[in-house]
Amino acid sequence: MMQAVELNLDGIVGPTHNYAGLAAGNLASMRNRGRRSYPRQAALQGLDKMRLLMELGVPQGVLPPHERPYLPFLRALGFRGSDQAIIAKAAKDNPLMLANCSSSSAMWAANAATVSPSADTLDGKVHFTPANLLSELHRSIESVVNTRILRTLFANTRYFTVHDPLPSAWALRDEGAANYLRLAASHGGKGLEVLAFDSGMPYQPQEYLHRFPARQSLGAGIAVRHRHAIREDQAVGIQRAGECIDAGAFHADLVAMGNLDVLIYHQQAFDRQSIAVIQKACHRLLGSPPRFVEIIEDNLSLADAVQTYFFNSQLVTLPNGDMALIAPQECRTHTAARAQIDLLKQQDLFSRVEFVDVRQSMLNGGGPACLRLRVVLNTKELAAMHQGVLLTPQLYDQLTRWVQKHYRESLAPADLADPALLRESRQALDALTKILRLGCLYEFQS
Repeated sequence: MMQAVELNLDGIVGPTHNYAGLAAGNLASMRNRGRRSYPRQAALQGLDKMRLLMELGVPQGVLPPHERPYLPFLRALGFRGSDQAIIAKAAKDNPLMLANCSSSSAMWAANAATVSPSADTLDGKVHFTPANLLSELHRSIESVVNTRILRTLFANTRYFTVHDPLPSAWALRDEGAANYLRLAASHGGKGLEVLAFDSGMPYQPQEYLHRFPARQSLGAGIAVRHRHAIREDQAVGIQRAGECIDAGAFHADLVAMGNLDVLIYHQQAFDRQSIAVIQKACHRLLGSPPRFVEIIEDNLSLADAVQTYFFNSQLVTLPNGDMALIAPQECRTHTAARAQIDLLKQQDLFSRVEFVDVRQSMLNGGGPACLRLRVVLNTKELAAMHQGVLLTPQLYDQLTRWVQKHYRESLAPADLADPALLRESRQALDALTKILRLGCLYEFQS
C-alpha cells in the first residue's frame, strides 16, 4: 500500500463576496441578506485558516475564485451590448439575476466535486465528478468553471479522471463532497465511501412537504458510484432525515463529520438502520470496530449545531498520526458546543483543537469544512498534480499581498451595479492566474 495524504483544497473567497441571501434553506444566508460584506477580510480569513493547516503539517492547496459578475450568464438571458451596458441593464431590469451572477459561492469548495481516491476505484485512478449544483441558480453557474479548474489541476490522465458534471436533471441534482464521507483505516488503504442523500428515487411525496428543498438526490450518488468505478463493497448510500433540512442543515456536513475510522454525527442526522449498515461495512473493511460517536439532542440541539456549524469543523490527520479538530470560533463561545468538543477531546478522538475565525463566510452559511475539498492522493499522484496551487509560506505571502491590493474593503448590495467592480475583479483574477501559474483559465482572458 502506497503512502497517501489528504490534501485540503480551499476556495479563495472572491472579490465580489456579498450577502444576497440567494440560498433557500441556508438560514445564515437568508438571515443576513442585504448586509454589508467585507471581501478583503473574508479572503484573508480564509487564507489564515489555510496557513494554520499548512503549519500543522496538513497538505493544503487553493482553488481560484470564479469570474464574477459572470457576464456570459447574463448574455444567455438576452442582455446585449458592452459589459458596462449589460451590468447597468441587469441592475435596472433584473437585479436578482445580477446578484446570482455576482455570487462568490464557489468559495465553498466542498461543493465543487465528489472525489474518489485511487484506493477505492477499479482502475486505480483518482476520480472527480464536478457537482452540477442545479438546486440553486447562483450555484449552477459554477459547474463549467469547476470542471475547467479541476482539469487544469489534475491534467495527468495517467493518474486522474475528471468527469463532466452529471446531466442537469432534477433526479440527478448533486451538491458534491458536502454530502460525502470516507471512512478508512488509513488514507492510502481501502475506504468506505458514504454518499448521503436527501431525496429518494423514484420521488417520495414527503420530500415536497419540507420547509426547504432537498438538494442531494439518490440518483446522483448511484451515478457517481458507477462513474468512479467504486468497488461495490466500498460504497453505501444513506438518507438524511427531513428534519435536518428543515432545521437549516442543507448538506450532510452540517450534521456529521468524519475522518479515517472516526464518525461523529447528530442524533437526528440519520436513522439507526443506516448507522448500523455503515458500522458493519466499516468493521469488515477496517478489520476492527470504527469509532462512532452520536451527539444527542439533549447535549447539543440540532438548532444549535446549525447555528454554530459544529459539525462543519474539519477533522484532519496530523503528520504524527493524531487528529486535530479545526472548529469555527462560534463553537468556542457557545456553551453546549464547547462542552461537546471538550468531551470528544477527553475521549481521545483528537489531540488538538484549533478555533478559526471565518466569520465572513459563516454569515453567508459556510464554515471551515465548507471552504475545502478533500482529495486523498498517494505520493505519485500528489507529485503529478499542478504544483502551483500547493500552499507554501511564500505563496501565502503572495496571496495575502494580492488580496490587499485588489479587494475592496466592503461591498453593499447596490455596489454590484458598479461597472468598476467587474474591471477590478478581472484584474485580480488575471494577476492570480500568474501567481498560481494557471495560464488562461477564464473566458475573459481568451
